[in-house]
Amino acid sequence: MAPENKNRATAAAILPLVGGARNIGSIAHCMTRLRLGLKDRALVQDEALKALPAVLGVVEDDTYQIVLGPGTVARVAPEFETLVAEDSPQLPITADELADRGAELKAARKERNATPFKLFLRRIANIFVPLIPALIGCGIIAGLNGLLVNLGWLTGVTPALAAIASGFMALIAVFVGFNTAKEFGGTPILGGAVASIIVFAGVAKITVFGQTLAPGQGGVLGALGAALLAVYVERWCRRWVPEALDVLVTPTLTVLISGLVTLYGLMFLAGEVSTGIGHGANWLLDNTGAFAGLVLGGLFLPLVMLGLHQALIPIHTTLIEQQGYTVLLPILAMAGAGQVGCAVAVYLRAKRNESLRSTIKSALPAGFLGVGEPLIYGVSLPLGRPFITACAGGAAGGAFVGLFSMLGDKVGSTAIGPSGWALFPLLQGNHGLGTTIAIYAGGLLTGYVVGFLATYYFGFTRQSLTDLNATPAPAEPATPKAMEPAHS
Repeated sequence: MAPENKNRATAAAILPLVGGARNIGSIAHCMTRLRLGLKDRALVQDEALKALPAVLGVVEDDTYQIVLGPGTVARVAPEFETLVAEDSPQLPITADELADRGAELKAARKERNATPFKLFLRRIANIFVPLIPALIGCGIIAGLNGLLVNLGWLTGVTPALAAIASGFMALIAVFVGFNTAKEFGGTPILGGAVASIIVFAGVAKITVFGQTLAPGQGGVLGALGAALLAVYVERWCRRWVPEALDVLVTPTLTVLISGLVTLYGLMFLAGEVSTGIGHGANWLLDNTGAFAGLVLGGLFLPLVMLGLHQALIPIHTTLIEQQGYTVLLPILAMAGAGQVGCAVAVYLRAKRNESLRSTIKSALPAGFLGVGEPLIYGVSLPLGRPFITACAGGAAGGAFVGLFSMLGDKVGSTAIGPSGWALFPLLQGNHGLGTTIAIYAGGLLTGYVVGFLATYYFGFTRQSLTDLNATPAPAEPATPKAMEPAHS
């Protein structure tokens, strides 16, 4: 027998005894051993392996190691890899396997996100996320009121709608203060009490650094800082104030000290930061809109994976408080459009994988409405390359919306949370509603198309496409007991 045929025969003899190609997770070799990462150790037939003439022994460590000897292992390993690759197309990738892979990736991401900085961002998100339902409801009412005013309809009702839509935003600092104290372990009502100073009309009588304060100055950022300070002052008081006086002294000192610092420092500083955020966002889109949209739309999915998107929540809220809408959210929403286009392409390319196609069909409606997790963790991220092509679709959609910002047509959202088609009722811009809707819809369409085309043509290697469309091999007939090899 020719040497290459002998080595291939050895590899062919080993493969079924370690559970077949489906059971192989990794292949490597050292000077003497073929090292295999196995998915299910129970499928290995140890005694039958040891009985093979070429096998000198087996060792179980972090990998399953088959001792073949120097020289031999270097020749058998490539043949073994070839056999595994040849057998793999007969083993289709199922939706369950992709879901398991996605769950593993999600768990790994959660573990990586457990850094102090990311945990802090998560706590910031916990402050603002409970406010989203009110932001959405009031945002939709504000949009309806604006439409009625523009059309000249129901003019007697529009002042009432304006009051309903604006009341929450006028007092949002109080809710932020309440949630901040609650999240960081203070008394929630004290956090709300300190934050309420920011929106009190009487602050207009106070002068700081030569400037008269304005009600609402500093907004949600000032409220967050004020309530956080109140938490630390309260903790200090609990430590040093006698228990008999605690109920009187602790809340008094907490509100007094935190209130004075808020009035004579935090409101001014937070106001400057808030103004800078507004000017910065407008400058970015006015001068580099297409490029900024490309970067923001393309990187948003990875930001979500890293948990860094939570840092944007206070920025969105600040822009809504200042300008009535956030110009960043419609651009970031394009990432979801790229994800949808990617999923449609995977559906068409995986023609024979009914399990995966069924998963995509069930997840797509939510994807169109801006809920992307089922598609991310069930389809694109486990497949690898399609996740990148989905980001390309988001980048194209973001560039489209950003380009119109450069041309003077800003598209914003009056609330945070929804994206995709669910964002249409919350859209607002600096021109007519029809123009705003058309630009946003054009961005979504661009994201869908580019995400689809990028995935369809560049989202798969030849091997991965073959794996997706593999036909399951028919079950082999059971081996009679008398013919079965011995097991350890």
